[in-house]
Amino acid sequence: MNFPHLIYGGDYNPEQWPEDIWIEDARLMQEAGVNLVSLGIFAWSKIQPTQNEFDFDWLDRLMDLLHAHGVNVNLATPTASPPAWLVRGYPDVLPVTDTGATLWHGSRRHYCPHSISYRKHAAEIAARLAERYTNHPALKMWHVDNEYASGVTECFCDASAAAFREWLKQKYSSLDRLNESWGTTFWSQHYSDWEEIHPPRKAPAAINPSQQLDWARFNSDSWLACFDEQKAILNKFSPNLPVTTNFMGFHKPADYWKFASHEDVVSNDNYPDTFDPEWMVQSGMICDLMRSLGDRHPWILMEQSPTHVNWRQRNPTKRPGVMRLCSYQAIARGADGVMFFQWRASKAGAEKHHSGMLPHGGTDTRVWREVKALGNELPKLDSVLASQVKADVAIVLDWENWWALELDSKPSNDLKLLPQLYAYYKPLFDCNITVDFAHPESDLSRYKLVIAPNLYMVNDSTVKNINRYVENGGNLVMSFFSGIVDQNEQIRLDGYPAPFREMLGLLVEEYAPYPETLTNTIRATNGRSFECMLWSDVIHLKNAKAIASYEQDYYAGSAAITHNTFGKGNAFYVGTVPDKNGMEWLLEQVCRMADIQPISTNAPAGVELLQRVNGNSSFIFALNHSNEKVNVPIERRGSDLLTGTEINGSVALEPSGVAVIQLK
Repeated sequence: MNFPHLIYGGDYNPEQWPEDIWIEDARLMQEAGVNLVSLGIFAWSKIQPTQNEFDFDWLDRLMDLLHAHGVNVNLATPTASPPAWLVRGYPDVLPVTDTGATLWHGSRRHYCPHSISYRKHAAEIAARLAERYTNHPALKMWHVDNEYASGVTECFCDASAAAFREWLKQKYSSLDRLNESWGTTFWSQHYSDWEEIHPPRKAPAAINPSQQLDWARFNSDSWLACFDEQKAILNKFSPNLPVTTNFMGFHKPADYWKFASHEDVVSNDNYPDTFDPEWMVQSGMICDLMRSLGDRHPWILMEQSPTHVNWRQRNPTKRPGVMRLCSYQAIARGADGVMFFQWRASKAGAEKHHSGMLPHGGTDTRVWREVKALGNELPKLDSVLASQVKADVAIVLDWENWWALELDSKPSNDLKLLPQLYAYYKPLFDCNITVDFAHPESDLSRYKLVIAPNLYMVNDSTVKNINRYVENGGNLVMSFFSGIVDQNEQIRLDGYPAPFREMLGLLVEEYAPYPETLTNTIRATNGRSFECMLWSDVIHLKNAKAIASYEQDYYAGSAAITHNTFGKGNAFYVGTVPDKNGMEWLLEQVCRMADIQPISTNAPAGVELLQRVNGNSSFIFALNHSNEKVNVPIERRGSDLLTGTEINGSVALEPSGVAVIQLK
């Protein structure tokens, strides 16, 4: 990204303010250490007031003003909010729901990604911006659109139906292949003409799951096509400037593995609910995902709130120190930039109660003082730039599996992927064991341990990759309802889980999902007993050995958690959902076998420890999420980059305190 310091700034919406405010903004940005702003994200109607009129004069003056004050620009294509003149003149841009209702102008993201009118005008304004500003000295990065697949995740209009058919033709080539892949002999769904195929609009009963899965793939590809179209235009004029678009954590509608491979740098919007006592775990999980999507290269926290948001039922204030803590958590987990929505809190509109770096109360406020202090502190971390976070553990995440797993007509529709991912992630977070996320077809050999929760849908490439990983000496934990269907959402026959039976050394005869009020208990071979819930697999052992067994129901005494050696590696299978204590026990055994060590074995509760490495330089980040002052043991000597204090044995942290220790 070619920045000499960590990026610091936020979304800037000067079109909401009179021009005399801009001068004050630029001065205060300089005072607060801001070095980058995202500009123009929602300014389409300001830049193009009518179809045949463009007004760049104000933007010229603003770009010059920011550059004069040392503030760089991440310039956005403003295509997330089509203006009223576009909607009036080209109503086909508006999206349509699965029931046929049109979603109207008056909010944002009110467009169909398959509208020719929308795509044409979006491309035109992107080209106009690129041509005009490509050589402006303030321009350092391009920002395409905003939060793809939010608000409107899919459109069911006739243009979308036609685009879906074309996508299917490209994928299947023939109707015979489509009919076979979709299993259309079921319920008389056979297609004899492409025009007979429609999006999965509202229907009387369950819709073909293979059709629904392809529809999810198609929609994700459609949003990516919008991004690619604009990126190609920007690259034509500015081939050396990075292009990004902002992600939204674990956002189901868009396959971020695909999206990230098309971006130059990954960026993300992260808004943890600090009313939740485990907000830091959820936030850390999102940060680890972003680092992983970018293949462990530095990423940017593009948006966070300085204090409260406006869109939850109850919106918590970030208490003193928490905004700084959130920012350093992102940096500790691989970010090279920390930004906010937004610079100046809005006076009008739907987000006027969303906090800004510069609050309604101005500079005589706690939030402003914290924002200014952080911005002037971050340049102390220049040596951290471009360093990376290393993880020995990976959790497998595949968006297509996520879509398939949560389609209807399952043994338990209460089985959702994210809670299962979280159940494995949290014990590792609590032990300060760093986790990557990995696509199931990626190179897994770099990890000592791979965890595959509910990998329900697997293609042949994934099957070979996971089996090979274990056979070559890897350690795998796989949970129930994995390896059940192929990429067409059709059952893999020959017993569950057919593609992994040999590697796991077992056969699952049947599933036994629980009602909401029922739980079971499992007893480990060491005598410890744990509660389990949601689901039980009825397991028959082949080569595997039980390390925990059920204690109730008709399958009492049969295996619940198993271990099998396969080739040079170890495969664990978890046939249920253990409680918190059970999960901690399991992962403790597995990590010991895989020789996985936390950064520190005696860190106080509530302290998060991360390490970034760059060549011979190594940095320990210590973050205190507790409400108590703590002493954190640091086993190697170093110096705290934030305070200049020499560290020899331990570092003292106040509540919400942070230390960044460069090790000697």
